[in-house]
Amino acid sequence: MQKTAFGALLAATTALSPLAATAQTEIQFWHAFTGRLGELVAEQVVTFNESQSEYSVNATHKGNYSETLNAGIAAFRAGEQPHILMVFEVGTATMMGAEGAIKPVYEVMAGAEFDPDAYIGSVKGYYTTTDGQMLSLPFNSSTPVLWVNRDALEGAGIDPDTDLSTWQNVDAVLDQLAEAGHSCPLTTAWQSWIHLENLSAYHDVPFATQDNGFAGLDTELAFNGPVQVQHIAQMGEWADEGKFIYAGRRNEGGANFRAGECALFTESSAGYAGIKSEAQFEFDVRPLPYWEGVEGAPQNTIIGGASLWVMEGHEPAEYEAAAAFLNFLSSPEIQAKWHQDTGYLPITSAAGELTREQGFYQENPGTDVAVKQMTTNAPTANSKGLRLGSFDQIRGIIDEELEAVWSGDKDAQAALDSAVERGNQLLRRFERASN
Repeated sequence: MQKTAFGALLAATTALSPLAATAQTEIQFWHAFTGRLGELVAEQVVTFNESQSEYSVNATHKGNYSETLNAGIAAFRAGEQPHILMVFEVGTATMMGAEGAIKPVYEVMAGAEFDPDAYIGSVKGYYTTTDGQMLSLPFNSSTPVLWVNRDALEGAGIDPDTDLSTWQNVDAVLDQLAEAGHSCPLTTAWQSWIHLENLSAYHDVPFATQDNGFAGLDTELAFNGPVQVQHIAQMGEWADEGKFIYAGRRNEGGANFRAGECALFTESSAGYAGIKSEAQFEFDVRPLPYWEGVEGAPQNTIIGGASLWVMEGHEPAEYEAAAAFLNFLSSPEIQAKWHQDTGYLPITSAAGELTREQGFYQENPGTDVAVKQMTTNAPTANSKGLRLGSFDQIRGIIDEELEAVWSGDKDAQAALDSAVERGNQLLRRFERASN
């Protein structure tokens, strides 16, 4: 009886062994997306998993951008890190300084078909070393644009096709909207990213010294210059006059715009997915306005969003799986669909060309605005991006000081001077910790 049972067990084990030999290599991918973007990420993962039989990606939402970064750091300290971690762009310097925690993408992709030159320069530059080695893979890269509620303009007696390319022109339209009794002429998302970080790049003035941090850790903040002060002072006046309605530090204003309450909205190009699905009004996407008369403007805006970092501490087969997944995400067909579904930039030139060939831009006017805004001019030292330590905390300081301007408690110069002074203290701590 025992012999028969042993024989049956042996037969079962033998029968299972080919399956064990072909078991899929599973990797963990932590991300920060919910809602429609979360659905689209899930779709990408399912498509990859079903496209081949060697690897399986398990995607997990870990909270907002800050929470996902913190979860990744905590997991690494506990030896439970995922294979791939989504990190927003302001966490780039933090990840670069996390020695031993990350495996650079150029190393992960060394055995795969990988051409770093295929990626759009203004996108990949944010995530590469000074000698051009890619550290993380651009994933969801966006840039700020101006969203326009055409119905709101028409209702106020304004030509919905009116030129809004400059802040001077926007100022005049805000006056008309206010005179017509509009309750929300202008709102914004991500105030630091759009109205200081991108404002600086778009006008080719420094946000910080040392090439905005790319050239060294001894960088100092410089966003309290004349262009930035003029812009924030003007927005403070609009806030005082009820022409600019502040809704919150992240994207709280998006709900107001999508509901038709606000006429103009500065937000990410990736607002496209939500606005297209929810807005019950005619809308446009226009270039981010610039201040006419500032030399060099408009230059180019910079990206927001996140990149994918591969974490250290895993097996070679798992890195092969990570490389396969990153290659899949970079393929023209997947990138073109992602770009068209979300409004995020196509991270490769091939994906942008495929989108154009498919007629998407022609059928959806304005959806190429972000691409043109990022690629028309070659980036300068002031406009290739930001690489600053503790930048998430610095943004929190900036938010506090801007809120003081919107409420009338501080003037623009005093608020920006204070933000620079307080932010520099964090930069010095980061520098000391990194040396």
